[in-house]
Amino acid sequence: MSPRPGALLRSTLRTRRRDFLRLTGWSLVEAVPALLSGWLVARAVDDGFLAGRSADGFGWLGLLACAVLVGAWGTRQATLQLAGVVEPFRDDLVTLATTGTLRRSARAGQSVDTAGVARLTEQVEIARESYGAVVMFVQTFAVTAVSVLLGLAALDPALLLFVVPPLLTGLVLFLLALRAMAARQRAVVLADEAIAEQVSAVAGGLRDITACGAEDAVRRRVGTRIDEAARAARALARLTALRTAALGVGGWLPIVLILAGAPWLVRNGVTTGAILGALTYVSQSLQPALRGFVQGLGGSGLWLLVTLGRILEAAGASAPGTTGTPQAAGASEAAASLEPPSPPLAPGPGGPRADGAAPPARATATATDASASPRPSDGRVELHDVTFGYAPSAAPVVQNLDLSLAPGTHLAVVGPSGAGKSTLAAIVAGMLEPQAGGVRLGGVPVHSLDSSRLSGSRVLIPQEAYVFTGTLHENLTYLHPTATRPALDAAVHAIGATPLVERLGGYDAPVEPALLSAGERQLIALVRALLPPVALVLLDEATCHLDPAAEEVAERAFAGRPSTLIVCAHRISSALRADLVLVMDGPRCTLGTHEQLRTDCALYRELIGHWDQVGADARR
Repeated sequence: MSPRPGALLRSTLRTRRRDFLRLTGWSLVEAVPALLSGWLVARAVDDGFLAGRSADGFGWLGLLACAVLVGAWGTRQATLQLAGVVEPFRDDLVTLATTGTLRRSARAGQSVDTAGVARLTEQVEIARESYGAVVMFVQTFAVTAVSVLLGLAALDPALLLFVVPPLLTGLVLFLLALRAMAARQRAVVLADEAIAEQVSAVAGGLRDITACGAEDAVRRRVGTRIDEAARAARALARLTALRTAALGVGGWLPIVLILAGAPWLVRNGVTTGAILGALTYVSQSLQPALRGFVQGLGGSGLWLLVTLGRILEAAGASAPGTTGTPQAAGASEAAASLEPPSPPLAPGPGGPRADGAAPPARATATATDASASPRPSDGRVELHDVTFGYAPSAAPVVQNLDLSLAPGTHLAVVGPSGAGKSTLAAIVAGMLEPQAGGVRLGGVPVHSLDSSRLSGSRVLIPQEAYVFTGTLHENLTYLHPTATRPALDAAVHAIGATPLVERLGGYDAPVEPALLSAGERQLIALVRALLPPVALVLLDEATCHLDPAAEEVAERAFAGRPSTLIVCAHRISSALRADLVLVMDGPRCTLGTHEQLRTDCALYRELIGHWDQVGADARR
């Protein structure tokens, strides 16, 4: 069990007692002006200026100037001494935060403690700076308050009646409000930490979020964290009024009382110089020290207690037998918070993560959302006057493109590198929205489809195949979890992945993505994409790591389905198998059959010659 913040601070005080004593000694030197200022002013007025001895008055003020210089020297030494107290404390916190984070992250069955980064960087530095500020403010106030009260008693004990009661009242008011302020400060820290966890989780699962169509859910979840942080900050800000009130009562009310009670003080033998000295004590020493104490303890002190508490909680929760703080929801949680698909729906490009993390839960919209969005009737693809560029000032990648594909059409998209093939695939899949024109799938505008309908109507497989740590069955059926064993066997056979399944040890064999070749990962992704009953399949160089024979087997498996098939090709053989070929050369596009394009399109002939040369080189 981890210690409480107060216990840790007391332990620090005991173990570094010598450092604190040296710091206190220099603080006493720093307080010399606070002790002597009012008394020297009283002497300058009573024994100097009012007595007609101006030279004596200036002499007393000269002594005050010397006291200020001594105090400045003490301030410098105290600040230097502060490092000997603060830096070892920071080292202790770094050890606690690092130990807690490593233990939590290494524990079996626990996710990585992403909030540990926030604790190690932001929170440790906040605690370090706050600790130094609190030590200085508290010690300065204590030494100054005692010096001022001694000085007032030396001038005239009656003056204490006008200073001590309001000072104590202000302190009590502030300390009573401090507990509520600490609770609200804790809420601010927790909200900031939740945002850090959420952002870290989202950044690590962007592909999963897109693949699952969970953008809206994640946006709402992150927005909720930000709103909670804003509410916590506003609630804390409202309590600053109590801090201001405490400062007014303890720092300003004594001045008002002294001025209002001046006639009574004079009648009871208090000199004019003593009254001016009392005002000097309060306005020049006590009030600034109280302001620093209230603002420091109400600001830095709260940050210290809360951040120190969070660091200690994390260190204690990481110990064996304790329960850690739940991690903020990331891509997987965002997707899991939605209802499961019925029938199963296929996410868009990407799929599971390539880094070996567990796959996110499959996401769809609720039944209410789904009913509000039209469903494509078939795999007909229509592009009307589509223009797209990646920046307003950049040349369009696709410009004024018209394209119409009947359901079940097999289209090959070819062109030199950078011609816009992948961009076109993303536009058709609804991943990119054109600046002009429209895209329809099955008669429905793609931009009007919600994430559920869109991911349930098409599958986009990119060049980089995503395989996650899990069983082979989980990887293959990720897009269609209710697929039967015969359907799975048929898909594996159709893609030509049977030898891979046998080599890995069957469907229940564990899969480690790093141990698979790029071609093997593509085979798994292709089987995964073949299973769900979607109307449109887009293969964006999804077979580039397969040999030509394996590529042909995979493409024929997709072509044998009633779905519309669009293949961004990197070999001439893909174009030969297609019903139509779209040649892209930047914004210029030409559509036709293989034979038509050989006759009418010079770029297509060049591509054929290039592919033939590459094939000949490969055979040699």
